[in-house]
Amino acid sequence: MARAFLFVLDSFGIGGAPDADAYGDLGANTLLHIAEQCAGGLADRPGLRKGVLTLPHMQSLGLGEAALAASGALPAGWTLPARPRGLYGAASEVSHGKDTPSGHWEIAGQPVMFDWGYFPAGGPAFSDELVAAIIEQGEVPGILGNCHASGTEIIARFGAKHLRTGKPICYTSSDSVFQIAAHEQGFGLERLLALCKVVRRLIDPLNIGRVIARPFVGTPETGFERTGNRRDFSVPPPGPTVLDLVKDSGHRVFGVGKISDIFAHQGVTDLRKASGNAALFEATLKATEEARDGDLVFTNFVDFDMLYGHRRDVAGYAAALEALDALLPRFAKLLKKGDLVIMTADHGCDPTWRGTDHTRERVPVLGFGPGVAARNIGIRSTYADIGATVARHLGLPALASGRSFL
Repeated sequence: MARAFLFVLDSFGIGGAPDADAYGDLGANTLLHIAEQCAGGLADRPGLRKGVLTLPHMQSLGLGEAALAASGALPAGWTLPARPRGLYGAASEVSHGKDTPSGHWEIAGQPVMFDWGYFPAGGPAFSDELVAAIIEQGEVPGILGNCHASGTEIIARFGAKHLRTGKPICYTSSDSVFQIAAHEQGFGLERLLALCKVVRRLIDPLNIGRVIARPFVGTPETGFERTGNRRDFSVPPPGPTVLDLVKDSGHRVFGVGKISDIFAHQGVTDLRKASGNAALFEATLKATEEARDGDLVFTNFVDFDMLYGHRRDVAGYAAALEALDALLPRFAKLLKKGDLVIMTADHGCDPTWRGTDHTRERVPVLGFGPGVAARNIGIRSTYADIGATVARHLGLPALASGRSFL
């Protein structure tokens, strides 16, 4: 028996999705464009980072080879190692949509082959009937926003009015999502979470993927800042995932970060919350020390997407990649014979692309561990091959989708 580790670098796409044009993302490439700006000095930031994007540990695992296979281009300033030391390749997404649940569920063996519901981009995002139901059943005096918006921008725009009126800030994006921002003290965190549960129930008939609580703190004078107490209220996956298989086998599934929320708390036995990549990494180390044979540790490193991709912060994204890469040797020291680690992503979020939304891209698939032989696994036709591989590694029954690359 062995252990398995799944690390999702949220939004770390590598371009080349065969259906990118259908999503308006033809040419999007998160890694390639970050590397281009780094090599050109456009991502230099005093006190943060400077020069060529340098990810020595991920590059040694075959990230450059994966990027070249996915889109036909090598990141600027990179050379290929003489021989990668891990499994390396790329995967295309088959799920409908380019959102967080679709990507994670497909990674875990359940592609989303249905169409999500979305809110209209023009005019009010939410119908008069829905707003009236939220006000009545959520016991709020009204709502602010009611539009497509960037989370940080809409809090800056409506934060002061929210504090004066007690009306929550409600907004959406190109994802299948209803987001509610409210002040942790002025409105109350528990009240915000209770309101999200009401809205979750109200929008279930619309097939909306997530309701997200976006608590924030601050004042109009000092500015507002979102906190780490975000909660996602997701619909459950359409069928059993590799998390369910691990749990049903009597072993533990450590969901680090927002994993449990993404899977509607299905299949996770041990929830480990943390805010920010550094804290998520420390929580992962703790889970690794506790994990036993047959267990799965599943971590989402959210900062790449939430702090840098959506905010189109190239330098911040590059610095976050370099910081996580530098931490990997600490994790590797905790691995045991038979362990398998897979690093991947759930979608892209090219910080050089137009707008602020996710981008349809292929994702890297990098595998390593004591005794794992280096090998090119090619371009996988679905993210579900990752879940199938974890299931086979742990000696579990085959999932309905995906083929193992072991």
